[in-house]
Amino acid sequence: MNGQRFYAAWIRPNPITETKRGNTMPTIRVEMFEGRTEEQKRQYAKTLTEASVQVLGCSPQAVDVIFYDIKKSDWATGGKLHSDQ
Repeated sequence: MNGQRFYAAWIRPNPITETKRGNTMPTIRVEMFEGRTEEQKRQYAKTLTEASVQVLGCSPQAVDVIFYDIKKSDWATGGKLHSDQ
């Protein structure tokens, strides 16, 4: 598969989102170490949504933010687990 086909696959409309909101808008995946509070996530989701509305011109209802809490033992950088640092 060449780069162009790969890129096209990423921007292909999602029929579920298309039907639900009338257009395809961003789903923002946030990966971070576990331990953030629900209030921190709430504020971060609000800030990301506001930035998406301002930059992309979409409605707030079109923006999805998904949080993935990762254990330090499940994340390595430079060949070293963060739990070992």
